[in-house]
Amino acid sequence: MSRKIGTVSRGVRCPIIREGDDMASIVVNSVIEAAEEEGFALRDRDVVAVTESVVARAQGNYASVDAIAKDVKAKLGGGTIGVIFPILSRNRFAICLRGIAKGAKKIVLMLSYPSDEVGNALVSLDQLDEAGVNPFTDVLSEAKYRELFGKNPHPFTNVDYVQYYGDLIRECGAEAEIIMANDPRAILKYTDTVLTCDIHSRARTKRILKAAGAKCVVGLDDILNESVDGSGFNSSYGLLGSNKATEDRVKLFPQDCRKLVYDIQKSFLEKTGKKIEVMVYGDGAFKDPAGKIWELADPVVSPAYTDGLEGTPNELKLKYLADNDFADLKGEELKKAIEEAIKKKDSDLVGSMASQGTTPRRLTDLIGSLCDLTSGSGDKGTPIILVQGYFDNMTD
Repeated sequence: MSRKIGTVSRGVRCPIIREGDDMASIVVNSVIEAAEEEGFALRDRDVVAVTESVVARAQGNYASVDAIAKDVKAKLGGGTIGVIFPILSRNRFAICLRGIAKGAKKIVLMLSYPSDEVGNALVSLDQLDEAGVNPFTDVLSEAKYRELFGKNPHPFTNVDYVQYYGDLIRECGAEAEIIMANDPRAILKYTDTVLTCDIHSRARTKRILKAAGAKCVVGLDDILNESVDGSGFNSSYGLLGSNKATEDRVKLFPQDCRKLVYDIQKSFLEKTGKKIEVMVYGDGAFKDPAGKIWELADPVVSPAYTDGLEGTPNELKLKYLADNDFADLKGEELKKAIEEAIKKKDSDLVGSMASQGTTPRRLTDLIGSLCDLTSGSGDKGTPIILVQGYFDNMTD
């Protein structure tokens, strides 16, 4: 008899993680204890995911605002810096901007509009239409922005980010000038030294700026990509994926956690006899339909995972089979026909009509999004997620 329950996602509580903690032991013991307490069994191909924030905390992967300032000054010269395409976030970017401002004499801050890269809006598309502004070509000064649109506090945080970022830069001792534009080359009218702060489009932005003659182009991924005076760092992503820890310190994205996921997998196999897939996850890759905010402010959903999580789903669309191939069947006969089709499906269904409408996204992005939604970002206290049945189909 097939199981009546499909995919189940559970948040697992564990001790508060501190620097130096043995993450592999904590994760494995917490999941095994939860299974014993709640009366469920672990199975092969279950997925255990650990949020990146506790991994970075255990690593002690932190850096000060002063370390950011020192690296910025060393790599961009300490004069006038164009800081372009940052996201609008007190948690994600404001603390980084404080370090950037301390490493420069003047910041020309160029904000994308009508929204930042992840959907936080400065203005609405309707406002742009009413004002006759073309966001693809028009460059707005702060004064022109205020003339046209006034104050536009963020709908969720009630923060006016234009004022907030400008005040923050000046409080750190740098001169501030703010413009709005979407063509990265617009910054070159103000300075040829540029720090590009976009996340997923950073390679293109760097390429365009260099081709347009920028003297110095650096990304957030190039800041703190190595230690500064003993600070934390991330060799792949630098400041990307960082979060505010305190008023003068950031927690960086975890560094080199591939070994951790395999240590956890090995420990599960030794203690339970089950081959568990393991991943570290950050932001999920999904968009809020009301606020229009795309969640993925981290450079990737998962910075490390075991090999069994490589690839994309290979699934048949049941409603397609029911409405097309087996439209003349019903009841138990239909069920058996679909089960047989699943058992005989090709190992690669890309392009098959019977798979259209299934989600062609990487497994780590899908499962990481599920984990992010399960753990939340507040006080649930479940930085470990156990996902069971994800690789099942209706024949299991």
